[in-house]
Amino acid sequence: MLGAADGMAWCLAAATVAAVFYQAAAARLVHRFCARKAEPAASQPPVTLLKPLCGEEPGLEAALRSFCCQDYPTLQVVFGVHSHDDPAHAIALGIKAEFADLDIAVVVGGGRPADGNPKLANLIDMMPVAKHGILVLSDSDITVGPDYLPAVVGALSAPGVGIATCLYTGRGDDGVWSRLASMGINHGFLPSVLVGMALGRVDGCFGATIAIRRETLAAIGGFEAFRAQLADDYLLGAAVRASGQAVALAPVLPSSATFEPDLKTLLAHEIRWGRTVALIDRAGYASSIVTLAIPMGLAAWAAGAGVFWAILALLGRWWAVREQEDALALAPQPLALVVARDLVSLAVQVTALCGRSVLWRGRRFRIRRDGTLAAQDEKV
Repeated sequence: MLGAADGMAWCLAAATVAAVFYQAAAARLVHRFCARKAEPAASQPPVTLLKPLCGEEPGLEAALRSFCCQDYPTLQVVFGVHSHDDPAHAIALGIKAEFADLDIAVVVGGGRPADGNPKLANLIDMMPVAKHGILVLSDSDITVGPDYLPAVVGALSAPGVGIATCLYTGRGDDGVWSRLASMGINHGFLPSVLVGMALGRVDGCFGATIAIRRETLAAIGGFEAFRAQLADDYLLGAAVRASGQAVALAPVLPSSATFEPDLKTLLAHEIRWGRTVALIDRAGYASSIVTLAIPMGLAAWAAGAGVFWAILALLGRWWAVREQEDALALAPQPLALVVARDLVSLAVQVTALCGRSVLWRGRRFRIRRDGTLAAQDEKV
């Protein structure tokens, strides 16, 4: 008869096998997704692009410029900042001057709000100048190709679709912490969404892109209905699904610039994202810890099941990462960073499940029981 310690060791060994199978399935699904082709839309109606901005992020100018170079006939671009002294304001004005032939508006709001979701407050301020019936909003760190809008509008135009969204890749060009952040997107977030979809979960809605018709947004209460919520992207999609319409995933992959100067900043960002996911599905987020192959293998080895399980986990995870890099046309990362990425993911997941505060754009917020945000007094 197995003792308690032996039983735990073999449970961890079984979890390692499950994690390796998960990684293999995820790699296959990434390849399949990258092979998809965008369906051309029957028409290309006018679009307003909404870009809420806050601060001068690395690569911001190039990212904003990419949205002004779309292969699309009628396009309005609206940049929004909370105040004139935000460094992003000057960058937005420079882009407007550079693309003088494009319909670009720069909106300055009434200052950064003390409470609630600052991005939603920005979008609410921007809406009065939005001209067109299709709205496409995206985070400030996103860079796109010229085929982005046709693909997104094509996805939104499919029968029964009320909102379209995009996955995205991470691009970390500024040191080890930025590379680890991009790996979290490319080899954690992106594959996990595709696995969830393969299992029938189609509720994702991501800040990289949200495309929605103006009348659909009005029917679910506008941006005002989500003004205080942390998980605003998800809740927009959930409200559209509740109205009987579907969420579509456009077959295009914009990139997100990841700039993390140190481990503390990396952890702060990822803990905020983790607590957002936990707010949506705490049980699912907690149970996904078993998909972290390397920590599972190391735990099985430490518990006495043998070094074989650590080696299996290491090789299985490394192979999956290489397959995903190939599918996504990414530069290969060294094995040491693959190991470090899984260990950081474990630390983030455990920490995210054990607290209710988040750091966002230099300010700390507390997550209330209903998912709304309350600013804490201290400035960070």
